[in-house]
Amino acid sequence: MNRVTGIQESSSGIQQGAAVLIVLHAPREKCWGILDEVSQAGVFLRGLDLNSFEEWLRAIVHEEPFVGLGDLFFPMWRVERISRDEAAGGIPSLREQVEQRTGRTVEELIAANDNRSE
Repeated sequence: MNRVTGIQESSSGIQQGAAVLIVLHAPREKCWGILDEVSQAGVFLRGLDLNSFEEWLRAIVHEEPFVGLGDLFFPMWRVERISRDEAAGGIPSLREQVEQRTGRTVEELIAANDNRSE
């Protein structure tokens, strides 16, 4: 288990609970979030469009209203690539950026968003 993220890792691939980037086609989109499930039907993700990432972070930091991470499903025929959200070349991963800029974990932000919508 990765002691930083608390995610169970194995050599079999990206596991549930991992922060991932998904590239889609028809139309072309990129999404970021926490992987819930990958099946033959498609990919279930708790996330958002990558174009909204900075606005979402800014809203959290300034305690402004903003639509949080949503439950998303992408049919497998649209999925071009799924990659683990990892730091590269000295640039922190998006998950690390969330935690550095907000002082909270992604799981805390999801729980806070879920509690607000009840």
